[in-house]
Amino acid sequence: MPPAIRTTALVVFCLCFVAVTAAGFLAARWRRADLHSLEEWGLAGRRFGTLVVWFLIGGDFYTAYTVIAVPAALYGAGAAGFFAVPYCILTYPLMMLVLPKLWTICHRERYITLSDYVRGRYRSRWLSVAFALTGILATMPYIALQLVGIREVISALGVRGEWPLIVAFVILAAYTYTSGLRAPAAIAIVKDVMLYIMVLAAVIIIPAKLGGYGAVFANAAHALSQHTPPASIVLRPAQYWSYTTLAIGSALALLFYPHTFTGTLSASGANVIRRNAALMPAYNILLGLIALLGLMALAAGIQSKDTSAVVPILFVRMFPEWFAGFCLAAIGIGALVPAAIMSIATANLFTRNLWGEFVRTPLTPPEEARMAKLVSLVIKFGALAFILAGSTQYAIELQLLGGIWIMQMVPAILCGLFTRWFRGAALLAGWAVGMATGTAMVVSMGMKTSVFPLHLSGHTFAVYAALPAALLNLVVTALVSLVTGRDRESEGEDLSPLPPPTLNEV
Repeated sequence: MPPAIRTTALVVFCLCFVAVTAAGFLAARWRRADLHSLEEWGLAGRRFGTLVVWFLIGGDFYTAYTVIAVPAALYGAGAAGFFAVPYCILTYPLMMLVLPKLWTICHRERYITLSDYVRGRYRSRWLSVAFALTGILATMPYIALQLVGIREVISALGVRGEWPLIVAFVILAAYTYTSGLRAPAAIAIVKDVMLYIMVLAAVIIIPAKLGGYGAVFANAAHALSQHTPPASIVLRPAQYWSYTTLAIGSALALLFYPHTFTGTLSASGANVIRRNAALMPAYNILLGLIALLGLMALAAGIQSKDTSAVVPILFVRMFPEWFAGFCLAAIGIGALVPAAIMSIATANLFTRNLWGEFVRTPLTPPEEARMAKLVSLVIKFGALAFILAGSTQYAIELQLLGGIWIMQMVPAILCGLFTRWFRGAALLAGWAVGMATGTAMVVSMGMKTSVFPLHLSGHTFAVYAALPAALLNLVVTALVSLVTGRDRESEGEDLSPLPPPTLNEV
């Protein structure tokens, strides 16, 4: 028998959604500009300051699926699921080192996507196309997984059927179309304030009800020991390699997802990025506290075959109904912000670097903006259809591949910042080898994990498949560059703006 609808929680949830919907539509008036250009619609005119960018990139990094999946990982696998915390810590020094320089180049040349950057840096049309396809393929399942977060929240409210999910995404599609990147930026501020309130309340109230943190850890450790296979709240030596390589590889990949880069380019200056790198650890404290929710669910005796449901169930069980509605709204709104940014980022890639590379007549700025708006709608509703078709498991499996695919872009991006030695054709060859290798590793594991047993010198190391694939990518790139010779053309200035494509261009 399905659970009864939690009326009070549902009313609070709906009121919060109405408030952020209004904010999304009103965002078009925020720093009013002509949204009939891709730079204004897709990057908000590159005018956001430190605080707005902090909320926007935080909304990118810490999504509804993060709030659900990180505790779910600890609930199911124990300490191994905690790797998300160190990988975000590793991201911030990289952010400080790489992103300001990347922002400066892209601002000077008016680049909108990473594919624009490699197109101009290496004069390689096909490398640009490959990166656009990679970014879109890696981001699509990410959007779908935000829907998983909303669906779990709606289910915890006792609402059955898919119509609330459809309504939420129709609203998301509408205000993203009208307001562009300004909409998720405005909503991100509301969402993060709600998220901080939710987490601070959870880490104080729930342990108090469960007998304190000592009891939480003791009961969670006992519950994990009963799992098959047994898990632990302490990392075991056999997990060191997988834990470390997952953290390192995920940190590198996170910076170069299309939605992260879109948030970066919306900044008004390189110093805004530097200040954000210094301030982002505040989100990491939040993430560490969020992760503890998985242990609290174990200690509370919550039983669920669907680990993604444990956090919503925990809130419904431990909080008054009105506050549970508030917390579930925070998670649901946390899905809208990244989903909007991701759809904008992928629409930019399609418009600029797929369609724009092959049309005979270059698009005018209003035509670019109009196409990007339409493509963003198609992407959102494509992700919705994917989830409604019952393909949640496929989305999770494709998300495993997403980080591996993004990692294959890292050599070209970083090499372009610090050297002009590599050729575009060599980087394309390295990308193809890395993509094939990383994908094959995950497929060989039955698409169940991105950790691959690497056999070297009689020893077996369980490593994140993205790293050996990226290493092979770099080796192939270097060898092809040595064989074909250094690309002297790339020593000049970047191409800007993008020229019309020619048939014989590499």
